[in-house]
Amino acid sequence: MATSTVSGKGWVVIPQELRERYGLKKGDRVHFVDYGGALALIPVSGDLAKKGCGMLKQGTSLTEALLQSRREDAARE
Repeated sequence: MATSTVSGKGWVVIPQELRERYGLKKGDRVHFVDYGGALALIPVSGDLAKKGCGMLKQGTSLTEALLQSRREDAARE
C-alpha cells in the first residue's frame, strides 16, 4: 500500500507507481469521494466524445454495412 503525507497546504503527492498505472499527468483533474470513512481519489474523465472520436475508423463503416444489408434484403423481395 502506498503512503503519502498531507502538507500544511493540504497537498498530497500521488506515488509515481499509481500515477503511471492510472495515466495521471500534470494538470489532470481528480474527484475526491467520501465513502463515509474512506476517501477515494477518482480521475476525471475528459470529454468522452473527443476521446472516442475516431476509435472506430478502422474497417467497414457499421452504418454503410447496415445500409448495404438493407439494400440486399430489398433486392431479394
